[in-house]
Amino acid sequence: MYRKISAIVVPTLVAIGIIGYMLYSVRDQLLVALQNIIPEYLVVGVGICLCAWWLRGWRYHTILKSLNYSVSVKVSTACIFVSQTVNLVVPARLGDFVRVFILKHEYNTTYSEGISSLVVERVFDVVTVAFLGAISLFFVLNAPSWFTTLIIVPLAAGVIFFGVLLVIGKFSSRNKYLVIILNMLHEIKRASLSQRSLALLGISSAGAWLLDILACVAVVMMFEQKIPFAVIVLAVVIGNLFKAVPFTPGGIGTYELFLAITFELAGVAPAIATLIAVIDHLIKNLVTLVGGVISIYYFGDWVVPSIKEALAEKFGGGKEPDS
Repeated sequence: MYRKISAIVVPTLVAIGIIGYMLYSVRDQLLVALQNIIPEYLVVGVGICLCAWWLRGWRYHTILKSLNYSVSVKVSTACIFVSQTVNLVVPARLGDFVRVFILKHEYNTTYSEGISSLVVERVFDVVTVAFLGAISLFFVLNAPSWFTTLIIVPLAAGVIFFGVLLVIGKFSSRNKYLVIILNMLHEIKRASLSQRSLALLGISSAGAWLLDILACVAVVMMFEQKIPFAVIVLAVVIGNLFKAVPFTPGGIGTYELFLAITFELAGVAPAIATLIAVIDHLIKNLVTLVGGVISIYYFGDWVVPSIKEALAEKFGGGKEPDS
């Protein structure tokens, strides 16, 4: 019981602590900065976030279509909304498993196919955001060397991963666990490694991340700051690469911290850098939360018990579903 509670409470307290410390450290400058914002850009930021969500939903629709499941963009977007909303509450991206349950319930997918679709989405997300970061490094002078390392590692991992997919057909096994893994890798290959899939998923991933960056640009403009676009790209990349490590629910705290650090290294005042980071993530998380609530009502009452079941299995040691 205590283990279940601490698994959620401790990461949440860490996230709150990071945000609280960031705001407290610049408390004297916060009011001045807030008095000079242009609120119209808040609406622009929300609109950009909604466009990014639609594009991510379309990409997930494309992934599922490659696995022979005809899912509308509306449903695929709602699936992501629900899972990401749960991720705002619980650590370790456990909300992703809710999406697997939804697909099983609505389209009778196997758990293996549901997980494979998530892996494809995550791989393209991480590789794309790291690629955009690598490009931005050419335009940002004196970036810390650890930025380069942080960006190169996921790019190298992506190359290795796709290399494994290319040769996976040469492997076979009679071990039931290895058979499950090999089947999933074949599903991932089918969904991601054809020329059409690479083009569609690559372009849509780049588009979604550029929209995510433009949402941050809107927040920067809200505070009347003139930060080079390459610096904003690099900040969003570094924040999201740290956010990819599921240390706190939804990456709350870690994203804001490293976004602010990147802006401060580029010469932005600490109070402004902190506010841009906090408000940027707040806008994106509020859009996620509202979209998630609407999506839960869209799917129906069965979704909430499914969320509880998914979390109970991961926290409580329930039986794992068969693939």
